[in-house]
Amino acid sequence: MKKTFLTVNDRKFPLYSCHTLLIGSGAAALNCACHLRSFGLDDLLIVTERLDGGVSANSGSDKQTYYKISLFGRENDSVYETAEALFSGGAMHGDLALVEAALSAQEFYHLVALGVPFPHNRYGGYTGYKTDHDPKQRATSAGPWTSRQMHQKLLAEVRKYNLPVLDGHEVISLLTQEGQKGLRVTGALALDKKKADTGLDALVIFKAENIVLGTGGPGGLYRDSVYPEGYLGSTGLPLEAGATAANLGEWQYGLASIAFRWNVSGTYQQVIPRYISVKPDGSDEREFLNTKFPTGKQLLTAIFRKGYQWPFDTRKIEGYGSSLIDLLVYQETVIKGRRVFMDFRRNPSPLGGRKDFRPDFLAPEPYEYLQKSGALQFTPWQRLEEMNPMALELYRQNGIDLTREPLEIAVCAQHHNGGIKGNIWWESSIAHLFPIGEVNGTHGVYRPGGSALNSGQVGGYRAAEYIANCYAGYELDEESFLRNVTPRVGALLDFGARLLGNTGSGKEMAAFRRDFQARMSRTAGHIRATGEVGRAAQEAERQYKRIKQGEVSLGGPADLVAYFQNRHLCLLQTAVLKSIENYLERGGGSRGSALVLEGKKPGAREEKWWSGARREAKELRAFSQEYTFRNGRHYFFWRPVREIPKDNFWFERVWSEYRCGDIYHYRK
Repeated sequence: MKKTFLTVNDRKFPLYSCHTLLIGSGAAALNCACHLRSFGLDDLLIVTERLDGGVSANSGSDKQTYYKISLFGRENDSVYETAEALFSGGAMHGDLALVEAALSAQEFYHLVALGVPFPHNRYGGYTGYKTDHDPKQRATSAGPWTSRQMHQKLLAEVRKYNLPVLDGHEVISLLTQEGQKGLRVTGALALDKKKADTGLDALVIFKAENIVLGTGGPGGLYRDSVYPEGYLGSTGLPLEAGATAANLGEWQYGLASIAFRWNVSGTYQQVIPRYISVKPDGSDEREFLNTKFPTGKQLLTAIFRKGYQWPFDTRKIEGYGSSLIDLLVYQETVIKGRRVFMDFRRNPSPLGGRKDFRPDFLAPEPYEYLQKSGALQFTPWQRLEEMNPMALELYRQNGIDLTREPLEIAVCAQHHNGGIKGNIWWESSIAHLFPIGEVNGTHGVYRPGGSALNSGQVGGYRAAEYIANCYAGYELDEESFLRNVTPRVGALLDFGARLLGNTGSGKEMAAFRRDFQARMSRTAGHIRATGEVGRAAQEAERQYKRIKQGEVSLGGPADLVAYFQNRHLCLLQTAVLKSIENYLERGGGSRGSALVLEGKKPGAREEKWWSGARREAKELRAFSQEYTFRNGRHYFFWRPVREIPKDNFWFERVWSEYRCGDIYHYRK
């Protein structure tokens, strides 16, 4: 890495030049940095908004899941079976699924070697358990903080390599120019947040042969969100630069606590807590689920299954399935305006309430699970303490004692299955730009729980391998770079001055963000109404045009950081809503984690309002919806998914292609 300075309009700005710039400091980006270094590349620079502030370091669940190929047990498994589980969810390319399956063991053992404490038995076997959308027991966990422990161990490795990290820098723009392969990335612009009160004097310029974008999912897009507080994501950043995205309308939603944002999956449900709703002032307590299920056993089984069927799934509503609970929670909180809590202090009424807990009240499935786990204690919190004491401790550390108080919950946005399109080497439609982790749109409609962590690690490795073998040289001409970047910076300085001079007109940044977050939760959450999506998309587009043209009000120079954050989020909001609108116009219906209602959303008095939802057009699972924003216009393309490549890899042929480097020529 080399640091110089660039003077524009008599103002001097730091210019960092490196071979590969890594934006973000989550587990995917750090893993990529480690692999780049192991491949012999050392001219690297990591730039991040907050080193410990991302999703990897601050999110989880009861026992946060890592999904990989089965590595122990009598149950048969193979790379192709694992790939099929990933591919079968729909709208995912088969070659990407095969890559994620083939490298899952390698990247899992890489984490083990770094010291992530995944449990193994006395014989060294890494056993697994069943997770959502998982036909086998491929899941494993290091506890509630699996991704944090991954982040910590990978960061320690980065520090061992002595790789430079610029913390506290908000990247606001990607720099591109036309190259031999069309549009290619050449660098980035950022604001040094430590100098944010100086406005655009805090500008920092980066020149790089390659950029790895590992900034996670768009956590700032929804009001009802389980993403960590203050974490926003930056998917809009490459969209604004012209990168193609895939499946932007595909999200995952689920039950989460809201005072402290956390997934309430797994053992939080398997211990069968009591669900209650109250008026906003806390009065009129009701066990609102009881009257919605024919028998107590069916209700208790649905709560139990919500543990490993945690994401809201439109296929698990009928027949009193586990996702009916999500709809009933939504009905209480959004339609009726009440508050909903999970209560671990008492058993649900079908289990005898406070006075009695009789295992024979349970159906065989939950009873056998709790019995094998040694968890037939009297109260839900005692069962939780037996099965997963760390799950209790987690909330204690955040000021919530589940043994003494109920836990307020809602249905929240939890993961973006869509994102920026990448090929099998995780390179985007903009050459030399590699989106990895949640910002990459690898996943389709459904995905096995924990596969996102595997995808991030595999993507980091693949990007590093391709960069090391195909983009290891230096091609950018410094004179050409400066010729392109200087007017870009000059135009930004002029715009910033005009923006800061625009006081008193337009919305201030906090209200602007509240607007689009409320719109997304209202129209693009797990309940979507055909009569509302189009109108919301138009509102979003108008809002993006206003902020792009500077028709907003900043409180001062430091607000420039929030301005660019909101601009990127607002573009992504528009892209997501237009993607949903385009999907509905093509005949799409309820699928994945989104229920589509005809017309408008229901009122408080409508019963079983979900029964009239639009059916899924299953034939659309055979396509990936692609989106590009170019010259102020939105473009959509429906690409047939690529099937899983056939198993015809003769060793001698593979060896030859590997030695010659021909494997890198396949770039779909």
